[in-house]
Amino acid sequence: MAASEHDSAGAPSGAPARPPLPGGRFAPGTSLTAHVVKIGLLGLFTALGVWAVLPLYLAGHWLGLAVAAGVVALVYHVYLSKRTVPAKYLLPGVLFLVAFQILPVLYTMSTSVTNMSDGHRVDKQQAIASIESLSVTRTPDAEEYTLTVATAGDPETGALVFLLTDPEGRTYTGDEEGLDPLPTATVNASGRITGAFGYTVLTPAQVNARSAELEEFAVPTGDGAGIRSSGLSTAFEGTAVRSYDASCDCVTDSETGTVYTADDERGAFYGPEGDRLPQGWKVNVGFDNFARFLFDPTFASSFFGILVWNIAFAVAVTGLVFVVGLAVAMALHVPRMRGKALYRILVVLPYAMSSLAMYLLWRDMFNTDFGLINRMLGLQIDWFGDAWSARAAVILANVWLGYPYMFLVATGALQAVPRELSQAAQIDGAGRWQAFRHVTLPLLMVAMSPILVATFAFNFNNFNAVWLLTRGGPLSSENSTAGATDLLITYTYRLAFNEATAQYGYAAALSVMIFVIVSLISVVSLRRSKALMEVDR
Repeated sequence: MAASEHDSAGAPSGAPARPPLPGGRFAPGTSLTAHVVKIGLLGLFTALGVWAVLPLYLAGHWLGLAVAAGVVALVYHVYLSKRTVPAKYLLPGVLFLVAFQILPVLYTMSTSVTNMSDGHRVDKQQAIASIESLSVTRTPDAEEYTLTVATAGDPETGALVFLLTDPEGRTYTGDEEGLDPLPTATVNASGRITGAFGYTVLTPAQVNARSAELEEFAVPTGDGAGIRSSGLSTAFEGTAVRSYDASCDCVTDSETGTVYTADDERGAFYGPEGDRLPQGWKVNVGFDNFARFLFDPTFASSFFGILVWNIAFAVAVTGLVFVVGLAVAMALHVPRMRGKALYRILVVLPYAMSSLAMYLLWRDMFNTDFGLINRMLGLQIDWFGDAWSARAAVILANVWLGYPYMFLVATGALQAVPRELSQAAQIDGAGRWQAFRHVTLPLLMVAMSPILVATFAFNFNNFNAVWLLTRGGPLSSENSTAGATDLLITYTYRLAFNEATAQYGYAAALSVMIFVIVSLISVVSLRRSKALMEVDR
């Protein structure tokens, strides 16, 4: 009975045949193509993990190595398990959020409470090794090495490394931390290393490009000795003039007899007359960087002056692009206007062009001698030589570049506002201005308020707008670090990257303050515009 009432597939006799599962012998809902893609993506991610792990292993960064291995293991667990379906969709976004948002913010905050700057980038032991190795001088019996200059990474920015061959043919690698054996090197007939795993051998042109770094680079070998280069193909091991004594925590210069004592609060060795050695180390300074630009008269005047102009710039540009963009959108929101599509294309053209090229074009247009603006108006104004004319030029250029975006937003918002509401208001006796102000504008602001807040935040940190036009200038003779058109972000950049002594800790503290200021202004603006209440509903 059972055999006669059921077919071989287990279905009742007479019932339609059950279709085969997609993907053959794979699980329901999957296919061979999906499995191949999955395996390929996991293989690619594994290759990226190996690419990230090897440099960390060679550099001895065990914490970073553990994090990289943990991320790879987490990805395998999520995408090979049948119980983590939601995580399969959330994990990529979370990893990118952590890598490109959370970690940079945490690193910036940690840097803001240190004295990190030129001369204060390493720890104390590395600073001592640098002091001793950089004072190495050649002695008559100095041992010589065949030298190959390499890097542990990019040829232009990677850390310099010496690949050395001693007179007995033994090979070594040397960096700022010391000398280590190199058993896997490729050596030519002359004894010069031509290749080594994990290192990039520099060409003569690349070595010449980094000659200034090479002159200051030395490999510490202990007991006050170090290896320095002598040309591009040889190096020597000499004796250090300056040596560190742990008993007194000081450095003694054998030539002058000067003793430099360590100051762990400031992270440097200081002599009896207050002079210091240029090689210092990174120390925690607490909130000194924040107090510096809040209470120090020199820095506080620059900070608060730039902050006032920064807010005025962001408000002026945001307000003007809103007014101009909305006005143009209203002008083109007329039914049955001829050539409306052409007009809209012409209005959007500035937004479609490269902002980088447009800023450079505006800079040339404001040129005093051959600029288009002076020639058309018959003027001889040095636009970027005076503080107020430079500010006006920066605002004008940004309004021209920014209003097409606001025009697009306003045009879309106007499409959602029923014309009957304005007509009803006019029937009730309201004029066109009153109907716009009390009916159309409030409805537009529901959609445009978040856009205005985002535009304000963007202009508050609009680095290109100032740097490409004026580079923050004009600068005064009394203060060469803060210009008349500097925003906080350009001021921070100049302190961090454009000075003879880069002040990374102070610049990081400014970055944290910018983050706090923009966040507070954005939250307050959203609450006042009731945009958050609209979202909650």
